[in-house]
Amino acid sequence: MSIALTEEQAALAASIRAWATSARPVDAVRSGRIAEPPPGLAELGLFGVAIPEDVGGAGGTLADLAAGLAEAAEALVPGPVLGTALGGALLATVPQTAKEILPGLADGTERLAVVLGGGFRIADEVVDGESGPALDVHPSAWTLVSDGTVSALIPPGASGMDIQQGEPFDLSRAVGRVRCEKVRPEAVFEALPVDAYAATLGAAEAAGIARWCLRTAVEYAKVREQFGRPIGAFQAIKHLCAEMLCRAEATDALAWDAARAAEDPAQHSLAAATAAAYALDAAVANAKDCIQVLGGIGFTWEHDAHFYLRRAVALRQWLGGSARWRRRAAELALRGDRRTLSVDVGEDAELRDVVSEIAALPEPERRVALADSGLLAPHWPAPYGRGATAAEQLRIDAALDDAGVRRPDLVIGGWAVPTLLEHGSPAQRERFAAPTLRGEITWCQLFSEPGAGSDLASLRTTARRADGGWLLNGQKVWTSLAREADWAICLARTDPDAPKHQGITYFLVDMTTDGISTRPLREITGDAVFNEVFLDDVFVPDEMVVGEIDGGWRLARTTLANERVALGSGSAVGEGVENLLATLGDGADLEELGALIADGSACSVLDLRATLRRLDGQDPGAESSVRKLLGVRHRQAVAEFALESLGERALVDGDPAQHEFLLTRCLSIAGGTTQVLLSLTAERLLGLPRS
Repeated sequence: MSIALTEEQAALAASIRAWATSARPVDAVRSGRIAEPPPGLAELGLFGVAIPEDVGGAGGTLADLAAGLAEAAEALVPGPVLGTALGGALLATVPQTAKEILPGLADGTERLAVVLGGGFRIADEVVDGESGPALDVHPSAWTLVSDGTVSALIPPGASGMDIQQGEPFDLSRAVGRVRCEKVRPEAVFEALPVDAYAATLGAAEAAGIARWCLRTAVEYAKVREQFGRPIGAFQAIKHLCAEMLCRAEATDALAWDAARAAEDPAQHSLAAATAAAYALDAAVANAKDCIQVLGGIGFTWEHDAHFYLRRAVALRQWLGGSARWRRRAAELALRGDRRTLSVDVGEDAELRDVVSEIAALPEPERRVALADSGLLAPHWPAPYGRGATAAEQLRIDAALDDAGVRRPDLVIGGWAVPTLLEHGSPAQRERFAAPTLRGEITWCQLFSEPGAGSDLASLRTTARRADGGWLLNGQKVWTSLAREADWAICLARTDPDAPKHQGITYFLVDMTTDGISTRPLREITGDAVFNEVFLDDVFVPDEMVVGEIDGGWRLARTTLANERVALGSGSAVGEGVENLLATLGDGADLEELGALIADGSACSVLDLRATLRRLDGQDPGAESSVRKLLGVRHRQAVAEFALESLGERALVDGDPAQHEFLLTRCLSIAGGTTQVLLSLTAERLLGLPRS
């Protein structure tokens, strides 16, 4: 996808993309024409996006500007694009003081460099000091410097200012040092949000770099052949590209959220630090992996890949390195700063009245009322749910949360019943749907076998015809709650001669039937949640077959089109990190904690963006799949950090952190291993050929 979510953002990005196709900005980079962007970019309005209309801008938001900057970075537009856009956005927060320069920045006739870091003293409207190397510094550009509290805007050629330019590592923009001796600036500003805005728009630029590297690597992997096959068919290449997709999507999400947060200064500092903590490294990693996928051609001067690597590295260095932002995110979170995510879907007074009545009921009457009102699974069709739209589901969630009503978890029932509602007979729906909702029937899943985990099509459990039904024989494994469940959904092979994805039928199995035996499997935690289940001539009547005979594979892979839409409530960092923040003492590793904050925030913002797409009638796209991969790793990393934080206390068993650490190892295995999901992501989302 991209940072752009709104129609206006998408239109701006598309116009920059079309311009870049004809302008070929990378040619300017190769020829060293980096003092200013190629002609035409300013006319698209990029520099004036976030500048008020009354001083020549478009009056847009920082998120609009971020979407445009990401597109410009993807095209490797040279010159002081980032500095001018950043300076314009900063000065737009004080439009009356900066009204003389803002029109020129908006129309592109003026250029600006923002010098980050210290080295200056600003007192009595006089600037003294010297900077280190800074991006976009040029004798013809305005310069914005800061002493950490006060910022000063210096015009080109100001008396007492000396610009010393150097040879840039990033070949697409100028670099230089600024020396000031008794310089009188054009204007002085108190408390401009320089760091937060720089981190935000730097993250947007990182998003564009990461996206170009992903696209370039994938396109090459589809056409480059080795050993008679496209290299994209090899698992190693698929996993590299899938990891690049994960980084690109998370970077898009965090840069977008940081830009949105500028409207709430109380939350912007944390959102900006979080975005920079993740995005700067992600852009560098994608650039390196792009060169790796390209192989030898990627190591040549003639290929553009090294320009993007150089830009990603220079961007990270200009912003002080990613470790700085990880520490900053941790410090802000520890002092109590939080980023909250929400969607305004309006109120429903009648719904809240219903929820209030339910909240007043004792258990188990409350669960029955939730089920009968359609509020337990509102995305299911009536009469079992409400056929709720995405917005309606969020309104219901909000009403239940506000009333303190927690929905019971249907566990496997949440998979079984939707399949029955879509493919089952009327009698099956009547028998199982409402009782499952009310908690009268619980379910387990008999899919996996010793030789068929992720590859369910290899299952060997058989079902042969008997009078009035079928006899099932075989062994299932990794079955949670097999000893407690009333019923099971089960896949068995009804046609052993059919191709392996065919000849499979979907059964409903009464777990009290003769011939079923279970054996607990003790996990690494010491618990025994999983089970082996043995089926020995287990009779299943014909009326417990779901769908067509031999059509079970399709059923096992489908869900209701009206999927559940949900958005986590509370802090964006997630419950696991919140628990850490509440328990960590002095001496916590701020860099590692900041990385966990960034990862947790990425997961939450990916959820939010997917939800917003659903509300807009769009497909959630790659964000949902990426969220699953990142979420697993994040939860495992949080658990390991919590365990390490125990120090020597972890030598003695009994702390919940030890159990959580062991338990989370299953997350990258259950439901499809991380490695299998990476391959599927590369094939289904990136279009790489199957192995």
